[in-house]
Amino acid sequence: MTIDEINALDRDAFVEKVGWVFEHSPWVAERSWSRRPFPSIVDMHQAMREQVETASRDDQLALLRAHPDLGAKARMSPSSTGEQAGAGLDRLTESEFERLRSLNEAYRLKFGFPFLLAVKGGTKFDILDALERRLHSEVESEFAQALEQVYKIARFRLEDLG
Repeated sequence: MTIDEINALDRDAFVEKVGWVFEHSPWVAERSWSRRPFPSIVDMHQAMREQVETASRDDQLALLRAHPDLGAKARMSPSSTGEQAGAGLDRLTESEFERLRSLNEAYRLKFGFPFLLAVKGGTKFDILDALERRLHSEVESEFAQALEQVYKIARFRLEDLG
C-alpha cells in the first residue's frame, strides 16, 4: 500500500489498515489519522510515535502490556508470530525455552510489563542476552527503552506495508 493510498483512506479504513501496527492498540492510529496527509511512511511513523509520547502513562503502559511475552504462544498477533519465528523463537530447545520463560517472568514481575525487543534481524541468543542484561535496569529507564522498542517494531511493520 502506498502512502498516497493510505492518505486517501477515511478514518475507519485507516484504523483498519494500520491500527495493528502498534500491537492491539488501534488508538494510536485513531489519534494519528487527523495528521494526514503524511508525506512519507517515515512521517506517518513519527506522527504515530508522537501520539504515544503524548499519551497518558496509563495508555503507554496498556500499549506495552498489549505485547506478548517473547517466545509465548498465547494472544500473539500474526505479525508478532512471524517476527518471533524469524528470530528463531519458534525453535528453542527445552532448556532455552525454560530460560526464556524464567527471564520473562522475572522481567514482568520487576517492571509490570513484558520484555520488549524489536527482534527483526536478531537471533534467539541476542534476545536472551538482551533480556538478561535489561533485567538489571531501573524501572524508568526500562519503561523508556520498552517504548523505544515498540517504536522500532512499529517502524518495521509500516515499512513492510509497502
